[in-house]
Amino acid sequence: MLLRQLEYLVALARERHFVRAAAACYVSQPSLSAAIRRLEHELGVPIVRRGRRYEGLTPEGEVVLAWAHRILAERDGLRQELSALRDGLTGTLRLGVVPTALPTASLLTTPFCERHPRARVSIESLSSAEIRHGLAEFELDAAMTYLDDDALGGGLRRLPLYEERYVLLTPVDGPLATAATARWAQAADLPLCLLGPRMRNRRIIDECFAADGATAAPAIESDSVAGLYAHLPGGRWSSVISHAWLHMFGVPDGMRVVPLDGPAHGPRVGLVTGPDDPPSVLAGALLTVARQADVRQALDELLRTYLDGHG
Repeated sequence: MLLRQLEYLVALARERHFVRAAAACYVSQPSLSAAIRRLEHELGVPIVRRGRRYEGLTPEGEVVLAWAHRILAERDGLRQELSALRDGLTGTLRLGVVPTALPTASLLTTPFCERHPRARVSIESLSSAEIRHGLAEFELDAAMTYLDDDALGGGLRRLPLYEERYVLLTPVDGPLATAATARWAQAADLPLCLLGPRMRNRRIIDECFAADGATAAPAIESDSVAGLYAHLPGGRWSSVISHAWLHMFGVPDGMRVVPLDGPAHGPRVGLVTGPDDPPSVLAGALLTVARQADVRQALDELLRTYLDGHG
């Protein structure tokens, strides 16, 4: 069995098409097909369900695919570890991040790059389910996501980074702008723009509204934090945000941060790495940076700055 045959199988499972898989591997389609047939012969099991076109993998093929991901990840890890001993850490850290945690990613990636200047970082905005798949298939080295999300499943290493805290962003001339704190029911009566209902953050804050006997009916919904923030300048809209977003977006001109009554902390956001033990060299290096970064304290201090009147 050659590692190249496993690479062809992974490409075929990803592309679901023999010609596209061959192109991704820079070989001819007959060469790729022949290599996979040799792999079937060597293992003594059918791997690919064949018809007039690619029809998927057999149950045995799914098992072989899982092992192929693992073996190729181990090969890459070996190369990274040897390279780190020789030249320092190199390679590309593949980091998946749920959209609502993207504003804080630089609190980890910047010190990571400062400590390992020869390494690179590739960030993808992904859902929790996509993150689970990426980690399980060794397509990601690590991820920033909600730690209590059922979509993550088990078997993953989890490092808490911070707990979301929710505040009201409202125009300085609005009815709640001078309040020391505001109730969720009061916020629900304002002209609101919020994340869309498919976003985990929106479902969480809807639960907070409901706990205060209210229902939010935003006039504008967005599937990204940037899209939400784009509507805030101008003095018309208010929004409920996670304090973590202040790190990237701050407080728009003409707006004020008002604490919301309710839980002091929301759900935990953390760094997650895959089932491999020990983690890959790149993931291990990011975990080391994350343990030293104290993201929770950095975000809490930033929030205090804005609550003290600098927003």
